[in-house]
Amino acid sequence: MKLVIINYGAGNIKSIQFAFKRLGVDAVLSNNLEVIKAADKVIFPGVGEANSAVKMLRASGLDALIPNLKQPVLGICLGMQLMCKSSEEGNTKGLGIFNVDVKRFSNNVKVPQMGWNTISELKSPLFKNIKEDAFMYLVHSFYAEACNEQIATTNYEFNYASALQKDNFYGVQFHPEKSSVVGEQILKNFLAL
Repeated sequence: MKLVIINYGAGNIKSIQFAFKRLGVDAVLSNNLEVIKAADKVIFPGVGEANSAVKMLRASGLDALIPNLKQPVLGICLGMQLMCKSSEEGNTKGLGIFNVDVKRFSNNVKVPQMGWNTISELKSPLFKNIKEDAFMYLVHSFYAEACNEQIATTNYEFNYASALQKDNFYGVQFHPEKSSVVGEQILKNFLAL
């Protein structure tokens, strides 16, 4: 299986690469459009600020490529947020794959949300063999609003979409590569899609 992690300058790509290596899969890091297009599965990671991340995607033509990919694509953390319509972070226009906006948590809670929280209302093969209210590791100040494409829910201040799916596109707000056995199972499930 050819697994490509998109390397565009805004990712915690090493920890994701190591997580797949533990599962026996050597993931290729690339920003080459042809290499990404030819992959069986694609990981779209992201850590950092939305506006500068979108600029990096535009600079390499990835902003046009990613929404047209036909194989399973998994956006992680900022990667998932960039797949949405827009983000309040830097007033950023997203890739528009998911029909939802990304908002900032209010100052009524500690921001960023950092640490372990549960995922529930699981609705996808991505969560095969995952129990309701399993704990996942999160670090984020912005969230995708509850929407029709939601396949998992987390509560922090209120319920929000901690995972999304539309066609071959999947997105998770949490970090499966840092979420122990449960996160590993989600990565295995993605490889099996």
